[in-house]
Amino acid sequence: MFRLFTTKEFDDNFEKLDESDKKRVRKIMAQLKEQGAEVGKALQVPYFREKRFKEKRLYFLVYNTHAIIFAVAISGKKTQQETIDKIISEIKNYEEIIKDKLSEV
Repeated sequence: MFRLFTTKEFDDNFEKLDESDKKRVRKIMAQLKEQGAEVGKALQVPYFREKRFKEKRLYFLVYNTHAIIFAVAISGKKTQQETIDKIISEIKNYEEIIKDKLSEV
């Protein structure tokens, strides 16, 4: 079982979704907690993945050694590459956030 954390950006993206999309995201999150890296498609690095739903994508990082999923963003097809590039540029910061969360536990 994986622990799931989210960024503020992810939380903000989620709040803007309509109820049917929120329901779908909740279902994906439950699947992520159970299956981790088996869910979605790997992107530029093996632990950076996306899961497509309708015309949107949920982006997350999988830290297998700590059994953590870090949901970082949701975007539409139009902003897909911009979102991926931003996540890649921030990937070291996300790792630091996870280290901080682990030290809190």
